[in-house]
Amino acid sequence: MKKIVAIIRPEKLTDVKNSLIAIGAEGMNVVEVKGRGRQLGIKERYRGSNYCIDMIPKTRVEVIVKAEDLDKTVDAIVSSARTDEIGDGKIFVSSLDNVIRIRTGEEGKDAI
Repeated sequence: MKKIVAIIRPEKLTDVKNSLIAIGAEGMNVVEVKGRGRQLGIKERYRGSNYCIDMIPKTRVEVIVKAEDLDKTVDAIVSSARTDEIGDGKIFVSSLDNVIRIRTGEEGKDAI
């Protein structure tokens, strides 16, 4: 089992969600977050003053999938979240030892 954490642009959430549903990855957690990457924020000039927004609003999407579904899930996120602009986000993949459905006690792949 794999845990996928995608940090994406907030305006791409609907596209990503629809892509995940289309491939059968219906369960997900979504959180509004703020952060920054290599771009170190947005530098702007307004009415003669310089300012920097160094923590940019992003959306964090977490999905748990079977190992065999990893590639198609990552591909769905990348294709629906990409704008080819700086700040599109990142995807982190990690392994899970176990998943337990609280209601039924199911474990592993059965609990996804």
